[in-house]
Amino acid sequence: MSQKNETAVLVLSLLITIGLAGAGIWWLTNRSGINVGGLSPQNQTFSKSPTGNSPQSEQAIEQRLSAGNKLLIPEGATAKKQEAVGAIASGNYSAAIANLETSLQANRNDPEALIYLNNARIGNQKSYTIAAAVPIGSDINAALEILRGVAQAQNELNQSGGISGIPLKVLIANDDNNPEIASQIASVLANNSEILGVIGHFGSDTTLTASKIYQANQLVAISPTSTSVQLSGVGSNIFRTVPSDRFAANALSRYMLTKLSKQKAAVFFNSASSYSKSLKDEFTTAVYGDGGQIVSEFDFAKGNFNAAESVKSAIAQGAQVIMLASDSVTVDQALQVVQVNAKRLPLLAGDGAYTAKTLQIGGAGATDMVLAVPWHILADPQSNFPQTSKQLWNAEVSWRTALAYDAAIALIAGLERNPTRTGIQQALSASDFSAKGASGAIRFLPSGDRNRAVQLVTVKPGNRTSYGYEFLPISGL
Repeated sequence: MSQKNETAVLVLSLLITIGLAGAGIWWLTNRSGINVGGLSPQNQTFSKSPTGNSPQSEQAIEQRLSAGNKLLIPEGATAKKQEAVGAIASGNYSAAIANLETSLQANRNDPEALIYLNNARIGNQKSYTIAAAVPIGSDINAALEILRGVAQAQNELNQSGGISGIPLKVLIANDDNNPEIASQIASVLANNSEILGVIGHFGSDTTLTASKIYQANQLVAISPTSTSVQLSGVGSNIFRTVPSDRFAANALSRYMLTKLSKQKAAVFFNSASSYSKSLKDEFTTAVYGDGGQIVSEFDFAKGNFNAAESVKSAIAQGAQVIMLASDSVTVDQALQVVQVNAKRLPLLAGDGAYTAKTLQIGGAGATDMVLAVPWHILADPQSNFPQTSKQLWNAEVSWRTALAYDAAIALIAGLERNPTRTGIQQALSASDFSAKGASGAIRFLPSGDRNRAVQLVTVKPGNRTSYGYEFLPISGL
């Protein structure tokens, strides 16, 4: 064969290879038939995260979304719940309803089952759909707490006849509290026209990443748990039912200077967390604004962090109070500080320490610690929510459940005014918007922040938990 013919053959082979590869890529990115939780496949698109990192595959993201056709929380699932998921996937809603009702009789505290039950009762009839993005893979307890609030709001609405006769469907999304995964899930939700609103995300870093996509696609998202001040005014479609860190920081600063009559604080924080940095910065600003002083800062994220040496150093520098701006990742380090402090200095903390671990591990050393939290079940005796939630779940619920319930109530109120993405945004942004939630009236500032003060609680000996200690609201402030 001549050199000229060899060159022609090589060029032809190269063109065939490129063509086959292109066809394969087209097939992978344009194939239909993926059904995300029973929603229409033609409304779903998948895109790479704006961060530029390698995204998860379409199949991997699809496995993180369900309105009932798959279990996202398999741990502890009853056999009937597993059967129900298979029934929903095959369109046998009557069997799914019967199996989920039986499952809930055995385990009343299962929000995934209740959401799937309400979705199965809807079947193929017309409904409005919202999504709940939760950190199942990284913090299962927080995910369950958030889903209980969403499930309760959905259940109450649908039991009462829906919105002008139209029920509410909920799609659950598991983002593992991972910003990269959350951005991919946000793209899927934003590009599915059936999704009219989102409850989520969990951590501030995750919510900040996802919010860019929601804002660009004019999809309302309401976080029940993200408190970083960076979220204030991030976009006209981004709201939250939890007060921002500025509210918590101001309350703690005032308590330190007026109630404790202390002027100097040492702050412990995690520089790798937007929430922790936000609370630390806001507390510092508030303390100086109120006439106090921050004498030292200690970073949990440093590899050589030593609780005993840090507390010793804080005292040597004149600290009169320790402020713990820990997040969920660094709660163990914060509790080390509690233990080595041994009640030498008064303790203040944000809601990152508002966990059972503080009662269980902190114990006597955490007694009298004061925390700024979004909600406490005993703080509002006029509210019906503590009773209705306990009756539904057979247990007392957390602040995450209450504020997720409020997020769902806000979206429902927006749907009642105008059941479109634009209509919901306009409703929540209106100066006269108000809805009755678990934690009182739900109103939003122009920044999207919840217009509500925080609650101060303290650790005291008590029998409302199995640890011998409990959080109690501080009244009269």
